[in-house]
Formats: sequence, structure tokens, C-alpha cells
Amino acid sequence: MTRTPVLYLSHGAPPLADDATWTRQLAGWAADLPKPRAILVVSAHWEEAPLTIGATTTVPLVYDFWGFPERYYQVKYAAPGAPELAEKVRKLLRSTATPVHDAPERGLDHGAYVPLVEMYPDADVPVLQVSMPSLDPRELFDLGRKLAPLRDEGVLIIGSGFFTHNLSGMARSADGTPPAWSAEFDHWGAEALAGGDVDTLLDFRHKAPAAALAHPRIEHFAPLFVSLGAGSAEAAGRTVIDGFWHGLAKRSLQFS
Repeated sequence: MTRTPVLYLSHGAPPLADDATWTRQLAGWAADLPKPRAILVVSAHWEEAPLTIGATTTVPLVYDFWGFPERYYQVKYAAPGAPELAEKVRKLLRSTATPVHDAPERGLDHGAYVPLVEMYPDADVPVLQVSMPSLDPRELFDLGRKLAPLRDEGVLIIGSGFFTHNLSGMARSADGTPPAWSAEFDHWGAEALAGGDVDTLLDFRHKAPAAALAHPRIEHFAPLFVSLGAGSAEAAGRTVIDGFWHGLAKRSLQFS
């Protein structure tokens, strides 16, 4: 089997699923990928240490957002659980003395299901979500490297965040000119990724322009480091989706 790619995608708030361009791009991206045997998601919306494995059976989704119209709370995504994948994750991490916990009632949050609804709408691929045990870039990169062998077994590893994420600085218009801080950070990140400059990306808080504005808190950029680690043999990331949504960069990448 050809080694399965690794993705980092900007998942967006639930209303981004109403963006016809973005949803078409996600569907087209999935169609171009080999269909995975299972999907492993690390989302910006689950931080828990030590690393925690979510439900391995189909349980209700986690609607971890507030103040949206009721229809966003009615979305369903009953993907099969992935108990075999969970056991492989446990073995990989415990072999490096990495502690692992379980949260069997914890369903997929919107960082996982919002993009997967568009990419695999039949919900026929087993999905497992694990927590981010840290926001330290190097620790997350190392986590990705530990998980990389799963790619040889047909597992699609997805880091799900948003390439710039400052809700207080969002533009009113979905399609207007992005603020300078978002555009500058996005351009810097695109160049670093195209050049495979992992060290610069890991030190983004000191190397990137407007880093503190692009990510007042880094949880939406942090999943990128898991993807970088899992795809470290192919350090240069290929941009599949770019552009902006309400001024936030929705750059999404494939490592393959």
C-alpha cells in the first residue's frame, strides 16, 4: 500500500460549512486521496493531558460552540468507531513511555466532524479522535513522528485547526480584504512550508510576522505540528486550499 498522506486543514466554525467554495474544495480533496482505512484526528478543540483517546464506538457529537442557529446543533455524523486504531495508538505511544488515557464517552468535536461531513459524507470510514496533550510545538511534532507508522496501514492523520485564528480581529465580510496581520502570517507560513523549514515553523512565535495577532492563543496552529511530525519525511507541505474567510487564513495542506 502507498503511504497515506497527512493533512492539516482549517476546519472553520460551523457556518463555514455553508461556504459552497470551501465545501467543494474539501470534497474534491477527499476524492483525490486514496480512501483511508481509518482516520485519526487531532483537533484544536480538545486539549487534555496526558494524551487521551476518544470514543471507540459511535457516540453523540460534541457541539462545542455557542450562540449559533439551532440547525448547527442538529448535524449528525455517525462514523464507525475505530477500536483497532485506538489499540495501535496505545501500542505506539506506550512503546515510547508516553502515557495514554481513555475517554470512552467523548465524541467528535466540530474540529473533526465539520470537515469530515464534507470530505466523507457517507460516514463510512472509522474515525478516532485523540487529544492534544500539550501546546508545545516540539512535543506535538514528536507526537506526530510517533504516530507516523500508522500511515503505512492506510490511516489518514489529520491535524485540524485554522491557519490564522483571532476571533476579535475577524472582518465583517467573508470575502473582503484580510487584515495585514493575517495576510502577512499566511504568506510567511506558506513560504516556510513550501521550503520544508520545520525549525522555523516550530519557532513561529519568534520567527513569524504578527504571530501574536495571528494566534493570540496557539491551539488552532498547534495541530499543524502533529501533521508536520507525521509527515516529516515529506517536510514540504503542498497547499490544497488557501484564501481567507472573514479575514482568517484557511490555508490547508497535504504532506505526501
